[in-house]
Amino acid sequence: MKIGNVELENNIFLAPMAGVTDLPFRILCKEMGCGLVYSEMVSAKGILYDNENTKKLLTVEQKERPAAVQLFGSQPEIMAAMAKKIEKYDIDIIDVNMGCPAPKIVKNGEGSALTKNPKLVGDIVKAMVTAQKKPVTIKFRKGFDEEHINAIEIAKIAEQNGAAAVAVHGRTREQYYSGKADWDIIKAVKQSVSIPVIGNGDIFTPEDAKNMLEYTKCDAIMIGRAAQGNPWIFQRIRHYFNTGELLKEPTAEQKVEKALCHARMLIEYKGEYIGVREMRKHISWYMKGIKGAAELREKINRANSYNEMEQLLQKILI
Repeated sequence: MKIGNVELENNIFLAPMAGVTDLPFRILCKEMGCGLVYSEMVSAKGILYDNENTKKLLTVEQKERPAAVQLFGSQPEIMAAMAKKIEKYDIDIIDVNMGCPAPKIVKNGEGSALTKNPKLVGDIVKAMVTAQKKPVTIKFRKGFDEEHINAIEIAKIAEQNGAAAVAVHGRTREQYYSGKADWDIIKAVKQSVSIPVIGNGDIFTPEDAKNMLEYTKCDAIMIGRAAQGNPWIFQRIRHYFNTGELLKEPTAEQKVEKALCHARMLIEYKGEYIGVREMRKHISWYMKGIKGAAELREKINRANSYNEMEQLLQKILI
């Protein structure tokens, strides 16, 4: 499929997740067959003020492309100027976060709060599309709450103002990640616009992925929480789509091997002090379902070096 002028190998995408979809994790997912990876959300104002941590979030390596960078902000002129500023980076798509439910983001009128102002949504998309040449997409939710379900309106406005695709999470902001994702709203959005629609919400297995595509007729699926500690999900979905066969879940040995590979990549990228601390949550995800995982989690959360992590992980296989 294509988004704007960007050709994609397949329609199985990695959702942008703050604190999760950094460079090492994106590369692991890409190696497992992910069709499009998204960065963590990046502050447009952070780019404006040349914040060093923000600059690092914009780093994309050739081997993970095609890749999308997700910006967040609420001022059309700043969003447009920053989209233009990062146009020279090795990124393929610029996405706008209009779905983050975090109170701090919403309080600033960003993330999910943007969908309460459809005109502003249109102004942001139009300004960013006009300012530079990369495809602009938006990711948003079913609505802010059950009294304000406006995903169809938001999708139409995005399309009218030049968006190349939209991604819809079938939950409201008030739901956060609780309850069941509403696939009917994704289906309705798909029927209302002609640009590609990416479905997001409650895809945990290859069967879920197939069911969403068949039920909603969306053009692509986006995997979020199911990819945490589980980059194999992309390989398993692709294989299921291509053959109808379900690959086995990764073994404990494969999980330990991948977790240690991930840890080495993260430490190389961010240094041992930060890398080890950020890796703690990833290892908890990798070890889900393995005997002794709860006890391991406690010990991993006290580990201060790669060697400690490696020893703890190797012990779980004995």
